[in-house]
Amino acid sequence: MAMHFDLVDLRLMVHIADANSMTRGAELSFISLPAASTRIKNLEEGIGTKLLFRTNQGVTLTPPGQALVTHARAVLGQIEHLRGDMQEYVRGIKGHVRVFANTTSLSEFLPPVLRHFLRRNPDVNIDLRERLSHDIVRAVMDGQTDIGIVAGLVRTEDLETLPYRRDRLVLVVPQGHALQAEVQIDFADTLAFDYVGLHESSAIHAFLRQASDQLHKPIKQRIQVGNFETACRMIASGVGVGVLPESAASRHAQAMAIGIVPLSDAWSVREMQICMRRRETLPAFAQELVALLVADAQGRLDPD
Repeated sequence: MAMHFDLVDLRLMVHIADANSMTRGAELSFISLPAASTRIKNLEEGIGTKLLFRTNQGVTLTPPGQALVTHARAVLGQIEHLRGDMQEYVRGIKGHVRVFANTTSLSEFLPPVLRHFLRRNPDVNIDLRERLSHDIVRAVMDGQTDIGIVAGLVRTEDLETLPYRRDRLVLVVPQGHALQAEVQIDFADTLAFDYVGLHESSAIHAFLRQASDQLHKPIKQRIQVGNFETACRMIASGVGVGVLPESAASRHAQAMAIGIVPLSDAWSVREMQICMRRRETLPAFAQELVALLVADAQGRLDPD
């Protein structure tokens, strides 16, 4: 039996899944509730199975419905990517690469690689976004991004992965702080002190929040800042302590009155990986970016 899928139906299913409501899903799709119900009924009849469980509390997806929504997200994401690419072709841009990265790789390692790539490819643009590692994996799987840079113990499922960089999170303290003499320290023991943290949109902020929640100890956040340099300046002035990537802390310690104390927690040492669905299916220019990332990881990136 041939199956035919309409983009309106796919978008409707995604909206229903997000809202757990047929009514809200119809509203988000800008169609009436009766029309939405008819579309779902016809879709179920065409596929030959139920896609939704209907209850007084709303709707939930059946296993076939979950599978359909997963594919629908990928299809709709690819269409948005196609639309954006076509618009850029009109403006003379010949390619577009989407990269999702964790905080450390984005701030510390990617800038020279991306500069190198963009200079060699003046007709290619990059859409670079910061995300949590598990969100990056999901985005790559769903086709929302072409390349992901993830860190730590994150399941990459069936994605193709390549080793990238290694970094560790360290405690940064003002010069002369009571903890500066420690050889290393447990993250739990730092939570008694006031903290300088990154904004809530930062992947590191969310990661540390998860770690503190597991310990059932809150972080005593005194101030939130937008980047590693400002965090180090605040720490140097005595506002509090902070947990930052060692690469960033070591760089700023050369010019600021801060000390670095290694964390003893196993999660503080983080292996980074490049992930993608399939390298050979990426456009040639995206494959070139992957090759540059690998060269950077191996210390072989040619200088400009």
